[in-house]
Amino acid sequence: MSLFSQRIDPPINVLPQDGEANYHGVVLEDNAADFFLEHFLNAIEWRNDEAIVFDKKIITKRKVAWYGSRPFDYTYSKITRSALPWTSQLLELKQLIETTTSETFNSCLLNLYHTGDEGMAWHSDNERQLKRHGAIASVSLGAQRNFAFKHKHTQQTHTTLLQHGSLLVMQGTTQDHWLHRLPPSKKVHTPRVNLTFRTVVER
Repeated sequence: MSLFSQRIDPPINVLPQDGEANYHGVVLEDNAADFFLEHFLNAIEWRNDEAIVFDKKIITKRKVAWYGSRPFDYTYSKITRSALPWTSQLLELKQLIETTTSETFNSCLLNLYHTGDEGMAWHSDNERQLKRHGAIASVSLGAQRNFAFKHKHTQQTHTTLLQHGSLLVMQGTTQDHWLHRLPPSKKVHTPRVNLTFRTVVER
């Protein structure tokens, strides 16, 4: 499958300062994006996400899956997950994204939002297992959703609309200075699959 020829080149950094969040626009042709969406909706080993909040386990409607080159352990929200082996389709998409970004990745966290009622709260992807200041490549498939940033000190916010088949790459000091979230939306009634390709550092 090929990359879409009308992607944003060079990509646009949507952050005004203190980090890089480069939006590449739509990088997958419609048929490729549709194929990956349908495949990942049905073939990924989805599980409801879990978190420990005030010593209580919370189970969300949103579903997640964690894949990688090795069975990496990844802990966030006080829950540890062990990576499943890559599928051929995940590897194919990973190679496309690596070609676009000139980065390499060894793992991927996938999120499934069934409707706009499901979102993600403010957070930074700064877990100790991840490469410090490494790139995180976020691929969006399915429903268009707004993606919001908030500066940790100035509280300045910025929102970007992520399209079906699009790519956003966070890198540099972004996780040090910015929080991000996926706000819920009552206007969205179809699913979105988000894939975030990452680099785990073995210690």
